Amino acid sequence: MNAKTVKETITWKQLISFFLPLGLSATLVTLSHVIINSTLARADNPEVVIASYAIPLSLLGLTERPVVLLRQACSALVRDRISFRAMGVVSSYVFACIILLGLILCYTPVGEWVFLYFFGVEREMLAATLSVYRILMYVSIFSGLRCLFHGIIIFNMRTKWLTIGMGVRIIAMYFLSLYFITTDNVSSGKVGAIIFLVGMVIEATVAIWEGTSLLKHVIPEKAPNHPIETKQQIFSFYKPLLYSSVIAVIIGPSINAMLGKTTHIHLAISSFAIAGSLTQLVMSFFSYIHQIVLNFYRKDAVRVKKFILLLSFIPGTLIAILAYTPIGPWFMTHVMGVNAELRQASLSAMRIFMIMTIVFPWLDYMNGIIMLRGQTKIMVFSQSANATITVLTLFVAIATVPSWNGVIGALAQSVGMLAELLVVIYVLKRTNDVQQPSQPQENM
Repeated sequence: MNAKTVKETITWKQLISFFLPLGLSATLVTLSHVIINSTLARADNPEVVIASYAIPLSLLGLTERPVVLLRQACSALVRDRISFRAMGVVSSYVFACIILLGLILCYTPVGEWVFLYFFGVEREMLAATLSVYRILMYVSIFSGLRCLFHGIIIFNMRTKWLTIGMGVRIIAMYFLSLYFITTDNVSSGKVGAIIFLVGMVIEATVAIWEGTSLLKHVIPEKAPNHPIETKQQIFSFYKPLLYSSVIAVIIGPSINAMLGKTTHIHLAISSFAIAGSLTQLVMSFFSYIHQIVLNFYRKDAVRVKKFILLLSFIPGTLIAILAYTPIGPWFMTHVMGVNAELRQASLSAMRIFMIMTIVFPWLDYMNGIIMLRGQTKIMVFSQSANATITVLTLFVAIATVPSWNGVIGALAQSVGMLAELLVVIYVLKRTNDVQQPSQPQENM
């Protein structure tokens, strides 16, 4: 089969049918959290109950990062049952570490210290907060299983199963939420943790069912010319992803900490949070661009670039509509219940976030190239550049224009991501031509 024939097999319909379910499943994640927060808001003391759930959830966001990376690793490296077994060994190590860390946080003084002094939980809320995390810690395991089998499903072009799994999860969470509300059992943050865990178990079950079916009936025992066979090969790809993810963890807390030094602290933090949540909602739909690269770039690089070019304008356009037309103020006022002062501050921050929405699709595209070439070490340097520039921008802005409030956070995060993209482009050009990536395993 010549190159021309291969290119003719990649159509716009194929790319759209592959990408659309991924984008929908990512967007639906936001809806699952809306269901939980809406349920907890029915409690007698909603502020306390929501806080007792939100703080452990933020910790879960940190401890869950290693298992989420299994999706990219599996999608990039697993082509047969031999490589999947090697991936399974690496995954089991990750799961074991996550469980051990969870047990330490839940049942030793370490967890109490983390919640009291790192997250600033009041002592009278400590017991309730720990009880919630003792349920949420198991979410990481089922999330990891889900991501592991998602990698197989994505590579085999069955992306509709991600949307199906997410859809079933949403339905189950909604009906479980109705049960707690109608029986008047929304008494603590544990209700939110139970809803989240049940939803994740269901989504993982769907992924495991479809992934196991592919392993049995579609995926060969040994794929021709695919040398990934050992856990060492998997680790050499996975570890840089993990390291870059750890570096990324400091960005969020750094921004929130520095916003506490602005002229109007509460306005700065609130406006940044509102603008950031809407921006992330828009960007979440486009968070699987790297999967297009992993699965289609070698077959037709030109068509993939055209498709990414088309996608790249959408998030920035959507944020521009919210930030510069009456739609944004109307949405914030009537849907989110934001007052006039906070609304204006949030719109100002959102206008700066447009930089990030323009950069993000191309960064995810370039990261797909990196994973395709197996040069994930580059991501450690690029993420370091992001964190460094973000923190420097925060210090400079706070020292010179503290009255910018939430805009400072949006600017720092956007400029940091731009720096990350520039480093990726520079290193890729230095190492090889971006248009001709080699096999991942050849760079290990």
